[in-house]
Amino acid sequence: MVKLPARTTPVFDKSLLPAAVYGGLIAAGLIGAGAFIGSGVVNAQVGNRQVTVRGVAERDVVADLAVLTLSFKAANDDLPTAQAQIDRDLGLVRAFLTRQGYPEAAVTIGRLQVVDTRAREYSSGENVVRYILTQSVVVRTTDVQRVATTERSLNDLVRQGVQLDFAAPNYVFTKLNDVRPSMIAAATASARSGAEQFAKDSGAPLGPIRQATQGSFEILAREDIDDESTSLNKRVRVVATVTYQLR
Repeated sequence: MVKLPARTTPVFDKSLLPAAVYGGLIAAGLIGAGAFIGSGVVNAQVGNRQVTVRGVAERDVVADLAVLTLSFKAANDDLPTAQAQIDRDLGLVRAFLTRQGYPEAAVTIGRLQVVDTRAREYSSGENVVRYILTQSVVVRTTDVQRVATTERSLNDLVRQGVQLDFAAPNYVFTKLNDVRPSMIAAATASARSGAEQFAKDSGAPLGPIRQATQGSFEILAREDIDDESTSLNKRVRVVATVTYQLR
């Protein structure tokens, strides 16, 4: 009679279970509480007993500097006539800005540009006006709400015959240093919250920080559909990546 080999029971290495738990948590990620603060596990190494988490902090801010550029043109076959038109329009623009409440120190007159369309580099052989003059005026102010109001009143210049070439104002947030410390603290706290949750779920006590990296600050438009440079309302974001030891 042939003896059959004894049936064996599969043996599982229990030391592999924590790795499976860790892998599941990494895939799921962990999000911290708060509308503008989040955290997530980005890497966990069981053998090295460490976990890397990312904390995010965001803050809504309003721009504190506005730059408004107004450009206008005059075209004529006679250069002095075109220049006279520019001088007239410049007077109208300056008077308009004075009525809008801007001090003289906030207004800068840009360089006059003159194009001779019959010069060799511009000539196209077509019958076009010979001289095209462009003048710009730049307003730089911390009164950002006034600029927003001015933008809605520019039709007044067009009604007076100014050939206005208008671009949206640029809005700048210059007080990043004022919010930097508190935002770094919030991002770091967010990262620790994620690490503590990971340690709790995995049953491995959280140890000290092994490494910490702060990402660059980003200034974004508050609404995704807007362009940051022309958005009055902005959002500041920073990410902190921290590696903790697991005991």
